Amino acid sequence: MRFLGRRQVRVGGPRPGVADGGGGGGLPDGRQVPGEQLVAVVGEGRGATGPGPTAPSGARRVASRSVGGAERAELPVQVRGEVRRRAPRVAGKVGCVSLRPSPPGPKDGSMTPRPVLVVLFDGVQSLDVTGPVEVFHAAAWASGAPREPYPIRTASTDGGPVRTSSGLRILPDTSLDEAVADGPPHTLVVPGGEGTRGADPALVEWLRAHGPDVERLVSVCTGALRLAEAGLLDGHRATTHWMACEHLARRHPAVEVEPDPIFVRDGRVATSAGVTAGIDLALALVEEDLGREAALAIARLLVVFLRRPGNQAQFSAQLAAQTARREPLRDVQAWIAEHPDGDLSVDGLAARARLSPRHFARAFQAETGVTPGRYVDRIRLEHARRLLEETTRGVEEVSRAAGYGTPEAMRRAFTKALGTAPADYRRRFHAPVTGPVS
Repeated sequence: MRFLGRRQVRVGGPRPGVADGGGGGGLPDGRQVPGEQLVAVVGEGRGATGPGPTAPSGARRVASRSVGGAERAELPVQVRGEVRRRAPRVAGKVGCVSLRPSPPGPKDGSMTPRPVLVVLFDGVQSLDVTGPVEVFHAAAWASGAPREPYPIRTASTDGGPVRTSSGLRILPDTSLDEAVADGPPHTLVVPGGEGTRGADPALVEWLRAHGPDVERLVSVCTGALRLAEAGLLDGHRATTHWMACEHLARRHPAVEVEPDPIFVRDGRVATSAGVTAGIDLALALVEEDLGREAALAIARLLVVFLRRPGNQAQFSAQLAAQTARREPLRDVQAWIAEHPDGDLSVDGLAARARLSPRHFARAFQAETGVTPGRYVDRIRLEHARRLLEETTRGVEEVSRAAGYGTPEAMRRAFTKALGTAPADYRRRFHAPVTGPVS
């Protein structure tokens, strides 16, 4: 394989490549999105150009097109530029593909090809590109389709190479205008990264002109900011990396921002949270198109789990709540997580903190942002979900281990938070753990 420069790789089309990561994506206010994991090391030095060597022996190559919680009891909503919270709606109404019954998919593995166009720009997050590309590329193998279900192309505004936020140099297949010369793609993917901090009028104008023509509009991480700038998210629910949600809501009040879910589907628009959430969204799209078995096969191939529903929180219950400042309250938070089946009444927890129940309840809410009861509900739901996903323990046993006491109490909690019963949740998300495909 020939490298076009140090830390440079060609992506898209039928050409194989090498994926690289390591840098973090950026946000418009200058803060750094958590960095990507290193996939392969190509050459040395950042920003180097020239003929460049082949990949060092220590690098891991990715074959073919390798260019690549608890559910909260409330959902957020953006009103007049602010992120608010609201009661959850039934999954089938809010558009969370992962909680809907899975479509059977084409019986013979065939599907009319759905071309995918991935937008590239300087400062793009490499995993935002490579994650979805790997998922779509693997669909042909997973579905047994006689032809590639998702022909993939990459394009920059002028067709020239771009440099990712981690220093990887990527050569697109073509320019954006040439990519749509014969018609729009079925799916347009707009990744995020440091490059979304500044203005890019050419890209925004192109999105404004061609975005309405595509059947499926997808953003990963802060790519949602570019779609919003083009007016393509107005009137839609959307999410982005948790660090950029307030910025998105403030700058684009016509967008209904949901900061918690890892991805959100709203009609033809699909937006995901940061970095790896793009893989979850791509798997959900494949599941929608080709069925659960194909998506599960891809998840196993990539050694990820097809278990995260779209409205799963970007953080676990413990991370979603603030950590208490005072040690006795922090100890209580840890004890709740370790003993979801224990005495988690306000009186019992207050005794552990050596406070009166009234003082404890007020102090806990002041320091964590949630009431003790709400915090316990989230911890128990998260624990029950994990047991249903990862073990074969019966529903009754899970309800006791999670502190619900009875299956009926757990069923009411699941229905309220997720819109589905525990047994249905297990059927949907429980899958055997498998090793990597060799």
